[in-house]
Amino acid sequence: MENKSGYLNKDFQLFHLKDKKSQSFEFHYHDFNKIIIFLSGKVTYLIEGKAYHLKPWDILLVNNHDVHKPIIDPSETYERIIIWANSDFIEKHNYNGCDLSNCFKLAREKSFNLVRLEEKFQNNIKFIIKSLETSINSNEFGGKLLSNSLFIQLIIYLNRVHLGNLYLQNDETIRYDKQIEKILKYINGNLDKELSIESLSDKFYISKYYLMHKFKRETGYTVYNYVLQKRLLMAKDRIKSGEAVTKVYMECGFKDYSSFFRAFKKMFDKSPKEFNSEYS
Repeated sequence: MENKSGYLNKDFQLFHLKDKKSQSFEFHYHDFNKIIIFLSGKVTYLIEGKAYHLKPWDILLVNNHDVHKPIIDPSETYERIIIWANSDFIEKHNYNGCDLSNCFKLAREKSFNLVRLEEKFQNNIKFIIKSLETSINSNEFGGKLLSNSLFIQLIIYLNRVHLGNLYLQNDETIRYDKQIEKILKYINGNLDKELSIESLSDKFYISKYYLMHKFKRETGYTVYNYVLQKRLLMAKDRIKSGEAVTKVYMECGFKDYSSFFRAFKKMFDKSPKEFNSEYS
């Protein structure tokens, strides 16, 4: 069931990719936040049930644990810059009440991952990205320190864009099923509650068979697997933050420890207590 992709053991990593080939991706998630800067091609990005039709210099903010995948038209060259960002590294640079992860949190709260800037605001992003890429590939004095400062500058700018509502919103850019959006929001806000097919179909006045079909079509997951994965990811984060395993499993919607133990070990290849010992 696990669809985790990529492993980040640095503060952040930047990839500048350009290709023209047929490639297919499965729905997946990461343990880190991801910034995608789209440069060219014909690509639709699916994130948590929403489809974003991208234009050059669109930016996508993908939270850790967001289920996503691109759909790529191989007839055009697909160029993009992808930045993997370690959440702990971002938090270490919070200062004086300034939460640098706010842009990711707002993207999650608004269920809107796209940052599309007016042309007059794009130049700032282009300059920061170009400077960051140059610095990362340089062996000059202070290169690592400069790269870190440019990365933080990028995060600050993305926060200012979000907080100032400087990005454009266009209904033609995004496609999603409003009913599934409501169901996804309810699931993610109520992972400790009953979330069976039956309870969801009753709550949202939809046939359970229609719900199963529609949910799979829009998200790539069955309702059961989506709920289970989100519960396990929440449990993992809470264990990592120091909460007791015996408390966590009950508050993450699991009825008994044995089913939680089996599912956790299957997904993360470690028992909850083994995982806990790494962070205690």
